[in-house]
Amino acid sequence: MRTRILFTGLVLAFFVLVSGCGNTRNCPVCGTTSAGGYINIDVIPVPEHNPTGEPGGPFNSFDISVVDPVNHRFFVSDRIGLDVVEIDTINDVAVGVITGDNGVAGAGDNPSVCDPSIPPIVTVMGNFTRFGCRTQSFHIPGFGANGHFGGFPGAQCCAARANGVNPLSGPDGETLSPDNNTLFVGNGSSSVVAFDLTCGGAPCTQTNVPGVLADFPTGQSPDYDGCNPAAGIPCGSPLGAGIPNPTGIAACVSSANGRAFSDPTCGDLRADEMSIGTINGSTILLVTNGDPGFPFATLIDVTGIVNHTAGPAGHCLPQNPALPYGPTNFPTCVIGQIYYDNVPGNDITVPIDTAAGPCPDPSTTLPSGVSGGTSGIPCHHGPVLNPDGSYCAAQTGPPATCFGAISLAGLGGSAFNPNTGHFLVSNGNASPSNLTVGTIDEIDPRLGNPAGPVVVNTFPMPSCMPTSIVQGPGNKFLVGCADHDGEAFPPNEYIIDGASGKILATINNVGGVDETWYNPGDKRYYLAARDMPNGAVLGIIDAVSNLWLENVPTGSNSHSVSVDPSNNHVFVPLQAAAGCTTQSANGCVAVYAEQ
Repeated sequence: MRTRILFTGLVLAFFVLVSGCGNTRNCPVCGTTSAGGYINIDVIPVPEHNPTGEPGGPFNSFDISVVDPVNHRFFVSDRIGLDVVEIDTINDVAVGVITGDNGVAGAGDNPSVCDPSIPPIVTVMGNFTRFGCRTQSFHIPGFGANGHFGGFPGAQCCAARANGVNPLSGPDGETLSPDNNTLFVGNGSSSVVAFDLTCGGAPCTQTNVPGVLADFPTGQSPDYDGCNPAAGIPCGSPLGAGIPNPTGIAACVSSANGRAFSDPTCGDLRADEMSIGTINGSTILLVTNGDPGFPFATLIDVTGIVNHTAGPAGHCLPQNPALPYGPTNFPTCVIGQIYYDNVPGNDITVPIDTAAGPCPDPSTTLPSGVSGGTSGIPCHHGPVLNPDGSYCAAQTGPPATCFGAISLAGLGGSAFNPNTGHFLVSNGNASPSNLTVGTIDEIDPRLGNPAGPVVVNTFPMPSCMPTSIVQGPGNKFLVGCADHDGEAFPPNEYIIDGASGKILATINNVGGVDETWYNPGDKRYYLAARDMPNGAVLGIIDAVSNLWLENVPTGSNSHSVSVDPSNNHVFVPLQAAAGCTTQSANGCVAVYAEQ
């Protein structure tokens, strides 16, 4: 009898393998069976959001999210609440917000406090921006130097994606330090804010909110508040130009038509996507001011920040810490920048690249980026092309026939490759002769080299606007692909080798992706595919076999995703819609899990 049972079991197992029966819906190697795949198991209300518009309105504009797998926290950028929402990933409940003086949830009660040594930021037109630290001589009518973080600009213009002016909005990209104790958030004021999640060593609570360890610019802030002496709004600062501008960013918004952002009031737009890695004991952050026009990447040594080092290194203070950050007073922690400025040559031997054109970015008549001037911060150009539009094989020493590339569709997410010590940056498109090809650009930070970071390789991604890249098992990286202006691609994603750029697999079942995530808990990739032809979905791919598993319907503009590997719960922010069930009028964070 025992032998017969064993034989029957073997036959059944053989039948399962042959027929493709499995437990995951829509799996091309498992078949479609009764387990039901992934479903929405919970919805989490977001603090201070409701359908009436008082005080926060629906949760209809959000950006990138990240999960802390050690402390089981999910963080997401909330542009309606003007904060970063913090959610407990075990109990599926919001436990706090990180915000400034202008925050909606707990406004005026619990803003994050800046270290007093951090100076404020000056806008591109010479006035202070309130979206920074309100310290030292900070003054805008109604906003005094109270030592608080001023806050985030929120969803500029409109919450609707079609009408929103994302490059002026914030909060934006997020990443955690390797020890999960520091949260870096990109802001609309072309700056990065570093929040201390340990609250100085004590557990953070709603009455003991994360303080600001650093608030430093990657470029020149848009002129949100303008200046108009006749109206009592002063112009200028110890470092500012003091140019009267009574309309703030109105001219910039107007110039956004066609995504040009050519008006000087735009400055360098928002600091957006970011990634982080450890190289020889140093913690390096890469941030992109990646919106179309003349985007650039900034590499920053944040070792002192994450180690809570006292003094300038621990707060990324400017060259003259007694004065505000401004056009000639740059943060000392920046180790270099890469500009996509269409300039030929990629001279990697000198700190400030002046080969056949200016670097930094010449997109405005005023100083751009934090490089240039007398700072001595290394600055180089992006990838270079052959005359036929193909990418030069020798990126670090190209022949004279090569010419500079401009990122027509902007820079997206990036990833650090610990196997090479280099960063991989998603470039929407760099060839004006072929709009169907995007790239992944490999940047060597070159720590200790006074000539600074440089693009060392370019990996073409056909029929793809790369928006994101994430490391999976070993040296495999998933490239998230989307459409870009005037070019619509069929759904596709790539899995590449992070060192050679070789395409290892192509997935045609999901596309139109913004954020991607790898979950080591179940060895799967998760993709926030907001632009799938039949509606937004959560895509799931097996990272071991490189095979697509399932698409789960989500909601309009659902472009953010993170996963807690301890329980494999998938967190997806949703706008106000039926998918939020009891929170359908408010918006929510939905939790998905495999059944």
